[in-house]
Amino acid sequence: MKHRSVLFVIAVLVLSLAIIPAASAETIKIGAILAVTGPASFLGGPEARTLEMLVEQTNAAGGINGQKVELIIKDSGANPEKAISFAKQLIEEEKVVVVLGPSTSGETMKIKKIFEEAGTPLVSCAAAEVIVNPVAQYVFKTPQKDSYAAQKIFETMKTLGISKIAVLAGNTGFGKAGKEQLIKLAPEMGITVVEAEVYDAKSTDLSAVVAKIKANKDVQAVVNWSIVPAQAIVAKNMRQAGWDVPLFQSHGFGNIKYVEAAGAAAEGIIFPAGRLLVAEQLPTGHPQKALLMEYIAAYESKYKEAASTFGGHAYDAYIVAKAAIEKAGTDKAKIRDEIEKIKNLPGTGGIFSFTADDHNGLDIDSFEMITVKDGQFVPYKGM
Repeated sequence: MKHRSVLFVIAVLVLSLAIIPAASAETIKIGAILAVTGPASFLGGPEARTLEMLVEQTNAAGGINGQKVELIIKDSGANPEKAISFAKQLIEEEKVVVVLGPSTSGETMKIKKIFEEAGTPLVSCAAAEVIVNPVAQYVFKTPQKDSYAAQKIFETMKTLGISKIAVLAGNTGFGKAGKEQLIKLAPEMGITVVEAEVYDAKSTDLSAVVAKIKANKDVQAVVNWSIVPAQAIVAKNMRQAGWDVPLFQSHGFGNIKYVEAAGAAAEGIIFPAGRLLVAEQLPTGHPQKALLMEYIAAYESKYKEAASTFGGHAYDAYIVAKAAIEKAGTDKAKIRDEIEKIKNLPGTGGIFSFTADDHNGLDIDSFEMITVKDGQFVPYKGM
């Protein structure tokens, strides 16, 4: 009888252990470092909400390979030092298999080495080309390349007969990298940069900078390269000064909130961006259209705000990571390898095809030239 009692207790213990969920074995931990609050919240907010929505959808459908996804978001506030701390925390303490983000180029550049040394894949939502050029083994990004954006802007300028320009840039990692690309590529495209200025990304008035470049009568157009709210201020200050030369923005302008902030001054702004902003106007059968419309509908229904290209960058980072995990499981080195093997994956930013030499996976055709008309984004058709 005593022997039976002992066996019964053992059986109960075994059964109890069997039904206790083992978080490390049954969930896949994905980390994210995003500027949910702070000066870059126009980026990080939509990115965080997008990831939460996608993980919810994934888990509702049974997870990845039968395992539920556990998303751990760290709000860096666009602070590089916080990004460093969170990167170490996610890798060493949370044991995540991949990290998505950060939102900004400056943060990403600060933590690249950490991910290389830890052998943990990082799929950045930031745009600066230096993130992936030169290639770092474990670091990828989803926004299109700066150099492609600059080329698209210059190509459009040539159709307008513009050859002499002023370049403005915020003093962020993204602004610095973009300014370098513009100045480097301008001569090849038959463009002369006659003025180049850098402004404080936290500025609330840029009228002095605008006045300085306006004084140069050779300036035929202005390119402003930024991701911060100051890009709306540039537009306002230019129009307040009665200066009506064409204003081009970078792909960092892809959030309708910047248009709303600039008001009437945003009218006519031209910039390159992914097709998410003009998804409804894409032809039926376009390889991105169905995906874009599905994402927009889901996001706007859930969050009651317009979808932006920034949320799209997080969408792309997630589907890239998910596609790799589906094939590699949770082995971090194998996830990295599988990302490099991804080919013809439709995303919001374009059709992704990675290689060992290309950790961005997009070509120049991933960009569409867009303008602001009546307060809305529409495809640019020329002036």
